[in-house]
Amino acid sequence: MPNARFFFCPFLIESAMPHSGSYLMENDEEAFRLDIKTHPEKVREEADWCGIAPGMRVLDAACGPGKVTAILHEKVHPGGSILGVDYSRERIRYAKKHYRKPHMDFRVHNLRDPLEDEGLFDLIWVRFVLEYHRTESVNIVKNLTACLKPGGSLCLLDLDYNCMSHYEMPPEVERILSQIVDVMQREYDFDPYAGRKLYSYLYDLGYENIRMDLKAHHLIYGKTKESDLFNWTKKLEMASRKTPNTFEHYPGGHKKFFADFSKFFNDPRRFTYTPLILCKGTRPT
Repeated sequence: MPNARFFFCPFLIESAMPHSGSYLMENDEEAFRLDIKTHPEKVREEADWCGIAPGMRVLDAACGPGKVTAILHEKVHPGGSILGVDYSRERIRYAKKHYRKPHMDFRVHNLRDPLEDEGLFDLIWVRFVLEYHRTESVNIVKNLTACLKPGGSLCLLDLDYNCMSHYEMPPEVERILSQIVDVMQREYDFDPYAGRKLYSYLYDLGYENIRMDLKAHHLIYGKTKESDLFNWTKKLEMASRKTPNTFEHYPGGHKKFFADFSKFFNDPRRFTYTPLILCKGTRPT
């Protein structure tokens, strides 16, 4: 892993234009970030809760670089298969290079469009996707429902109050983070409250046997882990790139903000958490 300390990147200060149809975290290292932040044991636990089992045909919606798809592939073997789809050609290339196995394939597809020519699936897995599609989530869930077998399961897993629960954060840093999240919602379709909406999506579409659960996703305290530090570094880099005007009135500007957040995040006294909400339901027959 590269050195994950926080640093100031002058090239990130550039004009931000509204990009409501683009992926908020898009950057050259995104496949790598997604890979290192994925904890296989957590994914396996969530897959068991969702009911992924041998012999199923599964869709991994917005599969990213394919690591999660490969973990789910373990669960459908023997006799099953899995398809991972993602809008990014680069991440699909990465997934095919690093993870493709028999009965596992990857395809470029934008979830805002209907998924055609792939038949029906026994189970559809949608993890950390809807938080990047605040205004499109309902349409995406409808598109996915159309390719789910009657009696099949749709599993939605997403974060709630994402990136916003930290203690004891300096007030000025907290104020800037709140402003950044506001801009992300308005201009990049980010939804920090995606998790609490999952139940309503399935309820409104008439899903049956809806089940919910809640667990910690980020749970950061004590000594900083390299993977957490790298993940949050990339989050702030992308925030800096897309909200440069936010730092105009911060004492010391963008560079001082990075230094102050770094000091906070590396303090073993600090506490950071984000809840993960799990929701699954059965498509009516």
